[in-house]
Amino acid sequence: MKLLRQVLIIAFICVAGDLIHNTLSLPIPGSIIGMIILFICLYLKIIKLEYIKEITDFLLDHLPFFFIPAGVGLISCFSLLKANLTAIISITIISTIITMVSTGTIAQFIVRRKK
Repeated sequence: MKLLRQVLIIAFICVAGDLIHNTLSLPIPGSIIGMIILFICLYLKIIKLEYIKEITDFLLDHLPFFFIPAGVGLISCFSLLKANLTAIISITIISTIITMVSTGTIAQFIVRRKK
């Protein structure tokens, strides 16, 4: 029963994000809006971490499994990707560097702020 409640909490937030996305026609995907809602709820202690800890641990433990369909889709469309391979690799490298730099900068800011 506990796991069902946790799944329902996550599902409700995901559906709420999709409803907001569809209602307001935002350019941000509903799943991202749902993650923002979850973050705000956790930050404001509306939802306590204990309420969703087991299901989120399960999902994180099995995260690689969720990438299999995307990988198969890429392999099946490789002929389309082959024509733009240089651009795709360049964008991937540049976005990875930007992500690493911004994450490091934010982490250093938070560490300095806590001191």
